[in-house]
Amino acid sequence: MNKKLLIVLSLSLVLLIGTVTMAASPVRVALVLSGFLGDQSFNDSAHQGLLRAVEDFGIELRVLESEVPADWEQNLVAMADAGYDLVIASSTQFQDILERNAGYFPHIKFGIIDGVVEQPNVVSAVFAQNEGSFLAGAAAALWTQYDHLPGVNSEKTIGWVGGMDIPVLHDFLTGYRQGAQYIDPDIRVLVSFAGSFSDPVRGKELTLSQYEQGADIVMNVASGTGNGILEAAYEEGKYAIGVDLDQDGIYPGSIVTSMLKRIDQAAYLMTQQVVEGTYEGGQVLYMDIANGGVSLTDMSVMQAALGDDFPAEILEVIEELTQKVRNGEIVVESYEGFRRN
Repeated sequence: MNKKLLIVLSLSLVLLIGTVTMAASPVRVALVLSGFLGDQSFNDSAHQGLLRAVEDFGIELRVLESEVPADWEQNLVAMADAGYDLVIASSTQFQDILERNAGYFPHIKFGIIDGVVEQPNVVSAVFAQNEGSFLAGAAAALWTQYDHLPGVNSEKTIGWVGGMDIPVLHDFLTGYRQGAQYIDPDIRVLVSFAGSFSDPVRGKELTLSQYEQGADIVMNVASGTGNGILEAAYEEGKYAIGVDLDQDGIYPGSIVTSMLKRIDQAAYLMTQQVVEGTYEGGQVLYMDIANGGVSLTDMSVMQAALGDDFPAEILEVIEELTQKVRNGEIVVESYEGFRRN
C-alpha cells in the first residue's frame, strides 16, 4: 500500500474514532438549587423534569443543593468552570448571580427558571403563576362558602403563606387575591411571609395563626417551608392549597387542590434543546394557562376523601374560569415588580 495513502487512512480512522467517542459522550447537565431536594414542591419538580431527561436522552445529571445563600454563586460558577454543557439555575434568586457571571463563560449554556437574564448564552423560563393563582384564589373563596363541610367556618376569610418576600411570590399573591375577589368582592385574604423557603416550623406557625384569625383554607407558596403549612391543615382539621407539584396526596382530605407550576417541563425543554442542538440563548420560555404551564389539579383526591359531600359545582366554576383566562375574557393582573419578558 502507498505510504501516503496509509497515512491518510490512519488519520481518517483517528478522526472517525474521535467522532464516535464524542457522539457517545452524554450531555452533562448541572441543576443548581437555592435550597434542598425533598421539598415536594419547586426543587423536586425541577429535579423530576431532569430525571425524565436522563431516561429520554441519557444525559449525565448533577444536582447541587444549597444550605445558605452564600453557596448559590459558588455552586453555579463551579459547574460552569467544570464545563457542564448546560447549567440550570433553579429559582429567581439566581437572576443577579447569572447576570454577573454568564459573560465569563461564553461557551457554557445556561438556563434560569423563574427569572429573565438577557445574555446570549442564557435561556430563561417564566411562568404565569398569577394565572394559576387566580384559579387557586377562586377555589379558596368558593371552598370557604361550604360551611357544611367539617373544618369550614362561616367567616369570609382565606389565607396565603409565602416563603421569601420577593417579586415572583407577589405575582402569585396578586393573582390569588384577584381570583378570590372575583368570587366574593368582600372576602378577606390574610397574608404572611416566612422569610425562608426551608423553614417548615415557621410555615406551620404562620398557618396556625391564620386559622386562629378565621381562615379555614390557606395557600402554600413556600417550597420546603410549605411542608409545615400542609401539616398544620392536617392537624387542625382545616384545609390548604398546594403549589408547584401535585401535593394533594400528602395529606388526603386536607389539601383541596394544588396549583401546578410546570418547573419540570421548563427544565426538560431546556435540556432537550441542548441535546437536539436547537438551544438559542437569549430566548424566554413563557408558560401560562394557554399552553399548560400552570393549572390546578382535578381535586380527585379531595373528591375521594369527601365522597358525596364534595361540592362538585366547584369544578364547573374552575373550568369556566380557566376557559375565560385562556381566551382572554378574564385578564389576570400581574405584580408590577415581576419581570415577565
